[in-house]
Amino acid sequence: MLGTVLASGNPGKLKELQALLRRQFRLIAMSELNLDPVEETGATFEENALIKARAAVAQCGLPALSDDSGLEVDALNGAPGVFSARYAGRNADSSANIRKLLGELGGVAPPHRSARFRCVLTLVMPDEEHAPLIAHGVWEGSIAQRPQGSGGFGYDPVFLDRDSGQCAALMSRGEKGCISHRGAAARKLRALVDAGRNAAG
Repeated sequence: MLGTVLASGNPGKLKELQALLRRQFRLIAMSELNLDPVEETGATFEENALIKARAAVAQCGLPALSDDSGLEVDALNGAPGVFSARYAGRNADSSANIRKLLGELGGVAPPHRSARFRCVLTLVMPDEEHAPLIAHGVWEGSIAQRPQGSGGFGYDPVFLDRDSGQCAALMSRGEKGCISHRGAAARKLRALVDAGRNAAG
């Protein structure tokens, strides 16, 4: 199985994607190859995913998988969106981002706190014969009024699954993978990879 670099420095994404894609890829962290992160200048998740994957391929010559994902809150007109990781500032951590989010939603009643996670996974090969594979995933839910749980990463402590009402940070990795935006995108990417292998065989 050919090693594939994950074009992300986020350890939470690495763990989730290793579990979701273990049969298709042997994921390598950027830090193992001393790759430099690239500035995310795209206006959409898909644009940023392509930017990151192509930059990783250019640096190491290996296939690269990238994940660009974030939170969209309806009451905030879709914010933080592509700025999810740096919502409270370029060097902000998850706690700071969550504090800003809850502050922006102060006074917004639960029925009006609808939100969703979006994920775009992109696989870029080091040759020009293969077009990038792109897979999208969405997880509908809402924003809690206060953080709950310590699992997951990012905005998980304040994201409530629409169907169960359970907080993402209280779910096991397996439970989350079955219903999350990243899980949905991973299943679609697996299907695209398998279809390509079958066609080649």
